[in-house]
Amino acid sequence: MRDIPLTTEARERVLDAAERLFAQKGYTAVTLRDVGAAAGIRHASLYHHVPGGKEALFVEVTERHFYRHRHGLTDALTKAGPNIRQQLYAAADWLLSQPPMDLIRMAYSDLPAVASTHAERLSDLAYASMIAPIEQALRQALERGEIQHADTGLIAGGLLGMVESLYSVPDSALQGERTRKTMAHALIDVILDGIREPKK
Repeated sequence: MRDIPLTTEARERVLDAAERLFAQKGYTAVTLRDVGAAAGIRHASLYHHVPGGKEALFVEVTERHFYRHRHGLTDALTKAGPNIRQQLYAAADWLLSQPPMDLIRMAYSDLPAVASTHAERLSDLAYASMIAPIEQALRQALERGEIQHADTGLIAGGLLGMVESLYSVPDSALQGERTRKTMAHALIDVILDGIREPKK
């Protein structure tokens, strides 16, 4: 167990600011001075709240972010009931209610910049928190006969990637009923129903 200082209101501000900055800019682009400024804490006193430095702070807030995703996704999938379409809609809705994770940047930029033990743990946690809950729902749908494709891991990863990509759609392109949520649902319908007309 890591030696983490007791939580205080100031430390929570630091964690919230760090999580937001790392998610927006990535590990290498953020300094502890940036975190201190965003949290309203002098740089000199920041080490009292994060004695392990920038890497320890990144690991802690990324773990926190992933745990929140695992809980949120699992809860959304459970509340949707045993219908894969409704479950995937609920998963997409929950993901779009959260700040984007930018898992591609994390894999290619953030994780290579930290110690390999941290990178491996965070990579495992990313899978367990963001792909595994969706994959489990798909496996259960396969057992119920709702879907036929057995590579549920591929589908779960692809679905997650498609939903995360909707953050790149500019707000100016969202008009009327065209929202990120409706686009996510349309993509899920394509995954479940296909893009071709049924053969006669």
